[in-house]
Order: sequence, then C-alpha cells, then structure tokens
Amino acid sequence: MRIEVWSDVVCPWCFIGKRRLEQAIAVLRADPSWNVTEIEVLHRAFQLDPSNTTDGERTVDVLARKYKMSPEETAAMMGNVTEVAASVGLAFRLLDTHSGNTADAHRLLLWAQETAGEIATQQLLERLLHGYFEEAEPVFTAAELLPFVREVGLDADAAKAMLSTDAYLDAVAADQQQAAEFGANGVPFFVIDQRFGISGAQSLEVFTETLRQAAAAHS
Repeated sequence: MRIEVWSDVVCPWCFIGKRRLEQAIAVLRADPSWNVTEIEVLHRAFQLDPSNTTDGERTVDVLARKYKMSPEETAAMMGNVTEVAASVGLAFRLLDTHSGNTADAHRLLLWAQETAGEIATQQLLERLLHGYFEEAEPVFTAAELLPFVREVGLDADAAKAMLSTDAYLDAVAADQQQAAEFGANGVPFFVIDQRFGISGAQSLEVFTETLRQAAAAHS
C-alpha cells in the first residue's frame, strides 16, 4: 500500500494528521484480519504560502493580518488547535513560532526521499515538525535545517551542497501542481494507491475505514 501525503512543515493540522495516520496504521496492524504487509508513506510538497519570505515574523501576527483578526482572536484560534494537538499527544507552542518560506525544507525532504529512502525521510519530517511546533525552532534556511539533518544521521555536507543550488525546486512545484490536479487546495491531503483520498486531519475512524477500503481493493 502506498500513501502519499501532501503537507507543509508549518501546517499544524499536517502534524495532527500525521499522528492520526500513524495511529490508524497501528490499529490496523494489531487487527488479525489486516493482511497488508507493506505500507509505504511518501512525502509530497505543498507550500501553503509560496510567496512567504523568511523574515522571522511571528506566526500569530502573520495570521492576524491574513485573516483580519486581532492578535487576541488569533491567539484564541491557535489555542483551539493546540488543544486538538494535545489529544493526539503533541505539545504545540504555536504562539512562539515564527513564519518563513518552506521551499528549502521541502527540497530537503524530497532530496532525502530520493537519496536515503522513505524511512529516513519520515524521520527527518518528524524531527522538523517536532522542532517547529513543539520546540518553536525555525526550519527555513539551510543554517536552520542542517542541524536536523545531522540529528537523524543524514549527510549534512551533501544536504548543504544541494541546498546551495536550485535542485528539487521543480519537484516541489510538480508536487504542488499534482495536488491541484487532485482537487486539493489545502493540506494535509492523503492519497492511497492513487485511488482513495482523505482531505484534512480527519478522525481516527475516517483514516482506519479509508485504509480498510484501500486494502479491500487489493483483494
């Protein structure tokens, strides 16, 4: 089974959706009737705001301006998301995060996926999401990204060399275009075996039922 996940590393619902997908897979693997032996999870790039700059502005201020809300209203909205995140075991620090352009983070993930494989890429993605949402660390420039590369045991020198070029920019754009062709205008967006889709950080039940449907289609 192949699960493609369109997400952005600064999208809180993407981290929540990632957890719910992982929980659903764990539930199904514990079910004796589950007969899928291999599940491949692939990262697909999606920038919520490709025009964003890496200027370090507080996320709460960016969102307040974007949605024409007061900082207090925006903080309350972020508090609601934090509560949902806590329900899946995540400790968000949204009010401490800063905004930036995620193109380099996506290029790094696609590079890892091509050169090191699925497992290493998922480890890197997890570390970036944890760093950004739970440690309020920036994940935008090469200098900010390379420590995460080292932490998960990938070749930081190779990553630095790649980031100094425009490599994988076309791949980022292609992923974004494919999402549009699927009808996705937001993330997270999950496509299973190119046949079944889940839009948003749906409930655990939605994930498990959709995965069961996909498994049944294999039979």
